[in-house]
Order: sequence, then structure tokens, then C-alpha cells
Amino acid sequence: MDINNVIDKEFSGVISVLQEGHKIFQGEYGFADRANEVRNSINTRFGTASAGKVFVATAILTLIEKDLIHFESSIGEILKFNLKQIDPGITVKQLLNHTSGIPDYFDESVMDAYEELWINTPNYSIRKSSDLIPLFIDKPMMYPKGEKFQYNNTGYVVLGLIIEEITGKPFDVYLQEAIFNPSNMTDTGYYELDKLPARCAFSYIYDEENNNYRTNIFSIDAKGSGAGGAFLTAPDVEKFWAALIGGRLIKEKFMKMMLSPQVSEGCYGYGVWLLNGKIPSFQGCDPGANFITSYDLDRQIIITILSNMDYDVEELHDRIISEIIGQGNARLKSRHRLL
Repeated sequence: MDINNVIDKEFSGVISVLQEGHKIFQGEYGFADRANEVRNSINTRFGTASAGKVFVATAILTLIEKDLIHFESSIGEILKFNLKQIDPGITVKQLLNHTSGIPDYFDESVMDAYEELWINTPNYSIRKSSDLIPLFIDKPMMYPKGEKFQYNNTGYVVLGLIIEEITGKPFDVYLQEAIFNPSNMTDTGYYELDKLPARCAFSYIYDEENNNYRTNIFSIDAKGSGAGGAFLTAPDVEKFWAALIGGRLIKEKFMKMMLSPQVSEGCYGYGVWLLNGKIPSFQGCDPGANFITSYDLDRQIIITILSNMDYDVEELHDRIISEIIGQGNARLKSRHRLL
């Protein structure tokens, strides 16, 4: 087995593979800072887009575990602002499993480019979850609550707002206390793009007109929200898996619910995709940033890929699995290109 054989020379990022708790592969590729030729390393922090939804879902489950909210609690009961056309009866569970029908500020079924959001709203003005409210609050419901599964970014922004309402703290501060600290994720956080700490990779978008690369600083929210935006290292991703599966974050019954199908399609739990209906995975895609991690509980294999460029990490993930388990046609189902 040589995983390097399936990695394209243009890939930029980090790859880590654990099997039964042992590192069987680690690769570092390309530059975190192209201009200064600072190379990516295993301890580089990468933007991970929608990967943060798993942390928000876990945090919500901690609040349910504490009996502070319930799966059937409604947004109308919790939130204090005017919901306008949004159904106040939408439940926490419907937000968690993407069946709420709440208007999506970035509806991937009709919008192709995340950068389109900032034509009328400066991206540098988005520094907390509530800053996104104007982007969806005047829109009608997408469909009646509970009618169907449709991936929805607004739903997790609202879950972040629920965390803030219940705890009285910014959602990322509560995530630090309830998720990152207990997991010993010392290199994880929600950082402002113009105030990045050490060892953060710039995320690069290829500029076809000028045949070079530009960073994504004008292409995404200045700081992440409940919908995503955490910066992560590969070791911290593995620490999160260990803490979650090991019962250090939520009780086993909630962890099993989180990692089990919660929609009829069988592809989604709470904050996690289920590859082939059973392998937990969380992933994200922003302009210039791509991420995927999966935990095959049967084979005890954790695969983590972080990239600071536009790259099909899902396809690379499949190739790595095929290299490990020797199944050239072992393509995993129920995956999506997600922000």
C-alpha cells in the first residue's frame, strides 16, 4: 500500500490516516503561504467551511442532555427576534437534520458561487452569527417544516443563535468550553480572516484570467458562524473523533443518535453525513478550502484530508479508501459538495 500513489502533484494540504489508533499515513503537501513559500505541515490550521456543523450539533446535544432545551423545542419559544414569514413551530430536531424548510441564505440548489452573497453585503461585516440574519429573515419558507430533507445552512446558523440564547455566550465560546477544551483541541477555533493566529493556511482560489492564485479573504464570511468556518488541524480532528466516540462530550445514547440516520434517505444524522448509510463523516467546501474526514467504525479507520485550494477531496478520499482496503470500485455514496 502506498497512498502517495493516489495523490495528485497539484494537491495542497495535509492528509492523515489512522487505523486502530495507529498512524498508517501522514502527508504534507504544498504551501500554507505561497508568496513566502511556507509549507503546509501536520500542525497547519486550515479553514474547513461546513465542518463546523458537527461541533454545533454536538453542542446542541449537550444542552439537550442538560435538559435546557429539547428536540421538540421550537424556535418561536427560544428566539427573541421577529421571525416574520418563518414558521415559529420549527423544532430543534428539524434544524439538526435539515428538514426545517427555513429559508436558506445560501441555497445550493439555486446558487452556484458562495461569493455571490457578498455582492450587496460586504463579507467583512459578517463577524457573528446574528450578522447573517438579514440575509434570510425576509424570505419565505422553502417548504413546510418536516416535509423533506434538504441541506440548509441557515438551519445551523439558527442553532448557533439558540446556543447563544440558552447559554448567554457567543456560540464559539461555548464550543470552546463544551467541545474543544474537553477534546484537547488546542489548535481549533473560529478566527477572523484579518486577524488569523499563527500557523493558519491561506486559502487559495485559482484566477484563470491572470493565471495565478488569490486568497479567499473577500470570498467568505470574515468569521465563521453556526453554519461553519472553524479552523482545524488534522490532529485536532482525530482528537474530536476520539472524544466523541469515547463518551467525553455527550452520553452514548446521544452519540449513537448523532451517528445514526435521522432522515428517511439514510444519509444524515445530526451534523454528520453517513457514507453508504453508515460511515460517519463531516466535510466542508468554501472557495479555496476543502475538507473531509470519515470514521469507519467497523474497520477502525479515520481518514482526514484538509486542503487550502479548490480540490475534489471527496474523490481523493475514495481513492485512499480503495488503496487501503483494495477495492478499486469502492466509491462511497451520499456525499455532497457542501459549504
